[in-house]
Amino acid sequence: MLKTNAHELVEVSIYGEVWPPSASHAQYQATSEGKATVGLGMAGISFTHRVGDAAFGWEADHLEPGVSIRSPHDGPEHALHYIACMGNDAVVTTGPSAGARGVVTGAHAHIMVDFDPTSIELLGIGDRIQIRALGTGLKLFDHPEVAVHKTSPRLLEGMRCESRSDGTLAVPVVAEIPSHLMGSGAELPPIYVDQDFMTGDRAQIAELGLDRLRLGDIVAVRDQDHTWGRGFYGGAVTIGLIIHGDSAWTGHGPGVLDLMSSRTGGIVPVHDPDANIAWRLGLRDRADATVAPGSLVSSYALIADEEGGMSGVA
Repeated sequence: MLKTNAHELVEVSIYGEVWPPSASHAQYQATSEGKATVGLGMAGISFTHRVGDAAFGWEADHLEPGVSIRSPHDGPEHALHYIACMGNDAVVTTGPSAGARGVVTGAHAHIMVDFDPTSIELLGIGDRIQIRALGTGLKLFDHPEVAVHKTSPRLLEGMRCESRSDGTLAVPVVAEIPSHLMGSGAELPPIYVDQDFMTGDRAQIAELGLDRLRLGDIVAVRDQDHTWGRGFYGGAVTIGLIIHGDSAWTGHGPGVLDLMSSRTGGIVPVHDPDANIAWRLGLRDRADATVAPGSLVSSYALIADEEGGMSGVA
């Protein structure tokens, strides 16, 4: 067991509303190959995709699995993005699905919450979802050089990290992403939203095996220091969570949400093909999850937000 300050943390309630997908007047968006696309994107309720499913191959851009929520007011919206931690409990408080329980699995343009499919059949746009936010301020006593971001005590336990005799922290990961692939989101703080890894070079993505990643996979990025900001630093290691699907935009791809980072190399990634929060948190069985549907070639799509852009979205 890792020694933490979990007993000192404060659990508070925050909330969001199930947010509708929306389109701008500019219906077409150019991909990195110069092709115009339009179609599915972010927000709303995904009845077909959850954490554990493939991150690649879908007819969508920045696919957000599960239920996407946000607040119409700045203060509560900022609280959602800064205070919600992965693995937090959530509950529907309005509408026919009131009482349905879920788990926070991502922070992107919206906060993503995973529900059992039977729990969301009657969930509607605008329904409120309350989150029991716990995890802000989490520290590892034996690894003070490791910064922890957006990680609940529940998720930390599910990650199955181990302290080594040499003072490093061993963290099971599905894959490692090279530093040079990290793209959009470098300008954002690690306690806010994710950073995409770039997938424009499809041949390299396939060669590295990253095209087989799933939503909810825990990954490592070497030579990236995300202790306070995001940037290259030789020897640093950052641990992240794949929270949304692939993108055809230049500089974009699946989102990597920061969970831990060490500038001094205090984190040692250990390969584990089962390091996915879908099964580590008991959200679903692996046998029920989908694999990538065919090749990486897809007619990607886009739904913009109501302002007609993607500002602040990685």
